[in-house]
Amino acid sequence: MFPGPVCRGHRVTAEIVGPACETALVVVVFDAQLWRWDARRADSWAFVSLPVDASDEIRDLAGGVRRGFGSLRVRVTIGGSNWTTSIFPGGGNGSYVLPVKRPVRKAEALDVGDTATVTVELIDV
Repeated sequence: MFPGPVCRGHRVTAEIVGPACETALVVVVFDAQLWRWDARRADSWAFVSLPVDASDEIRDLAGGVRRGFGSLRVRVTIGGSNWTTSIFPGGGNGSYVLPVKRPVRKAEALDVGDTATVTVELIDV
């Protein structure tokens, strides 16, 4: 589980001071409906969109830290499933999108159109 307090629907930032650096812990907990991206219909991937306000704050905190396609590495929990993946800039509304692959959906009995409670912890900031 993720350290520190988490408020539903809000970004939580806690300062952690380690021996070599300071790091902001960013954890977002939200409910979102799974959807399939039209361009990826043939694949086994579904996605959830992060809330726009949380995406804006993540973008501000991340600054120039980005990988391919503007992605940011995250740790994710849905139900009893935990994994490391990336979030990507989404469509026109400014939110990040999180891919949810088939093994996670199967383990959590989720399908496109279902709503899941998602916890995302930013790794790259």
